[in-house]
Amino acid sequence: MSREIEEKTERLVEMLEREKLSGVLLNGQHNFAWITGGANNGIDRSRENGAASVLVTNKGRRYLLANNIEMPRMLAEEVSSALFEPFEFAWKDEKASGTFLTDATAKISGGKVATDLVLNPTVRAIDGLIAEFRHSLTEEEIVRYRVLGKDAAAAIDGVVDRLRPRMTELAIAGMMRHELAGRLIESVVTLVAIDDRISRFRHPVPTRKGLGKTILFVTCAKRTGLIASLSRIVTLGEPPAELLEKTEAAAFVNAKLLAATRPGATGADLYLVAKNAYEAVGFPGQIDKHHQGGAAGYRTRDWVAHPRGGDIVKRNQAFAWNPSITGTKVEQTVIVTDDGIETLTTSSKFPALTHRIDGREFRSPGVLSIQV
Repeated sequence: MSREIEEKTERLVEMLEREKLSGVLLNGQHNFAWITGGANNGIDRSRENGAASVLVTNKGRRYLLANNIEMPRMLAEEVSSALFEPFEFAWKDEKASGTFLTDATAKISGGKVATDLVLNPTVRAIDGLIAEFRHSLTEEEIVRYRVLGKDAAAAIDGVVDRLRPRMTELAIAGMMRHELAGRLIESVVTLVAIDDRISRFRHPVPTRKGLGKTILFVTCAKRTGLIASLSRIVTLGEPPAELLEKTEAAAFVNAKLLAATRPGATGADLYLVAKNAYEAVGFPGQIDKHHQGGAAGYRTRDWVAHPRGGDIVKRNQAFAWNPSITGTKVEQTVIVTDDGIETLTTSSKFPALTHRIDGREFRSPGVLSIQV
């Protein structure tokens, strides 16, 4: 863990020197998890801000900033004082001034500071710059991501095994959260659609609609700050021929995207790949109905493929592509490695749709037919 944190600290120090800053305060829940190697500073999950912060200075020193309410738990359960020097303050002092955190940060670092999120309108917020240093995963993060992907896929497999007649979308969503929680995973996005709602809505928030013929499951599964996204489609009985045809086409788009996701490719390059792939399988208008996904990690998406996208794929970066054709969707989370693409969210329960692109095979989850 200390090696991972040191590597990330070095990345930030390089940025601070370039930007002529004395320090940067990381308060966002995603950035806090990143710099600490997976610690949680989130209490109110409706907010992007966390209850504690980390200050990294241009000298490479790291501080944990928290009020007297949060510091005991942070040190007991989340962050080591050997790696992050504690700086505790009274909650009353924090609430007395809207600039308390940034003022304290400037005092500790001894110069001009920045924050990740907007905490003080007079202090520069640089979350976009910090994101660039999150994109290339460390070896330790890749190990955690692999286990997360495997566990998230297994959790959805467990939901499929528990499906029963007349279950509602809400009940299925509850089972998804339960299966994931049993593996210490939080579902930060939970979507379920039954039958016509799959075609009607690209983001089907679960409702009281009861179990029918076809079910779409979607989760963005979070543990130690990392997020693995996956989608699955199940039919009760034989799947309709149209569904199979569309899912095969979406899998082809996914394969083309995976083949093109290489270090140096841009968001615009990848958008064009997807556009051409939809046209090649006879669904040219589908790219306009939903984004295709993109870079993942400590956010569900750091950036998405876009015709004007200038973001660049990096080595050891995570991606979650989600090509969709009205009525179906394909989504896995992968990592770009020196050897190509490594898929993290593979499930042995679902059939694999295989496409060979440029001499390599790429697999996407197909439609699973079950009886209940």
